[in-house]
Amino acid sequence: MTGAEERLERYAELAVRVGANLQPGQRLSVLGLIDHAPLVRAVARVAYRHGASWVDAYYADAHVKRALIQRGPDETLTWTPPWLLTRIRDINEHRGATVAITGDPEPELYADLDGERVGRARLVELAKANSRQVNQGLSNWTIVAYPNAGWAQSIFGDPDVERLWEALAHATRLNEPDPVAAWDEHMTRLKERARLLNERGFDAVRFRGPGTDLTVGLLPISRWRAAEFETAWGIRHVPNMPTEEVFTTPDFRRTEGVVRSTRPLGLVGSLVRDLELRFERGKAVEVRATSGAEVVRAQLDTDEWAPYLGEVALVDGSSRVGQTGITFMDTLFDENATCHIAYGDGITFALDGVGGLSDEQKRERGANSSAVHTDFMIGGPEVEVDGLDADGRPTPIIRDDEWQLTG
Repeated sequence: MTGAEERLERYAELAVRVGANLQPGQRLSVLGLIDHAPLVRAVARVAYRHGASWVDAYYADAHVKRALIQRGPDETLTWTPPWLLTRIRDINEHRGATVAITGDPEPELYADLDGERVGRARLVELAKANSRQVNQGLSNWTIVAYPNAGWAQSIFGDPDVERLWEALAHATRLNEPDPVAAWDEHMTRLKERARLLNERGFDAVRFRGPGTDLTVGLLPISRWRAAEFETAWGIRHVPNMPTEEVFTTPDFRRTEGVVRSTRPLGLVGSLVRDLELRFERGKAVEVRATSGAEVVRAQLDTDEWAPYLGEVALVDGSSRVGQTGITFMDTLFDENATCHIAYGDGITFALDGVGGLSDEQKRERGANSSAVHTDFMIGGPEVEVDGLDADGRPTPIIRDDEWQLTG
């Protein structure tokens, strides 16, 4: 086995053991583009070695989706084939696990197409089913990335896959002598940050920096979490590898001000650059960007609740992703380099007392529900983050990209 092959196997091991935390006898679904086949196959090998009963690979082809956007009937842009819904129901009913793979080899494949159609082209019912799967803890899952020449080209300007692998290995702790132990230590640190934030019980979080003055209201039932999830039957898993965030679900009615994205956003085969949103009474009422604004606007038009926030997340300069100095053009990595917010669906398990409620009942309590959940990055060295108490008094959380709260 070559050094590159051994690294791929160790990475698949990390995805299966720490990310999805696959259990003996579980079924595993592996999702990726056809370009991700080497990692899909490595994950399958590792999964069977750890006792998987069945591994199913589902491949997508971005060029087939391009053909749909370019030439398909308008009514099928948001359609979900029934068999895809049956597939996810089967995973849930049999308590299966999932490994999803990102790393777009052509991040601007749709950039020359009609932005409104690009933004609308999403499997809406499948997105809702995925949201239920996550919020109800119906599967242990993780998302990892596969370095490839196209992705490297979009980042570095040349197809230096080895350089991308080195950055990924640092960000995911794959380069540690014992990556599993390193992840245990890392998650303990993030959970301590979440504990400190919950102890303070802030009423809101305020972000201030170049082009940004945004206040995001929180709920009395909002609970800060680290990205270690637990299924309904008790299996812990790490859904994002890498992860550097602590996050919660805000009061979707109480976002006010303006915010400027600090990194490009890879969105549906397009890159959104210099995104700016203005919020009034919780709703994004104005969208600006030097490219990709129409894709964002189309997403915000998906349903009535898409223009409201569903997540706020805090990341400081200790992030291994941020330490690479690379903008990855991939939300899995870039959202873990710096603070971010997400418009659209809220995260149910980051709230107390809303499990089992309908979408309408959740919204009555201030938690958003939508077919959309899109993260974009708003933090960095020049952005100050404060927690506000009910009287508006600020407590520094992040200054000069350094975490300020202590026990």
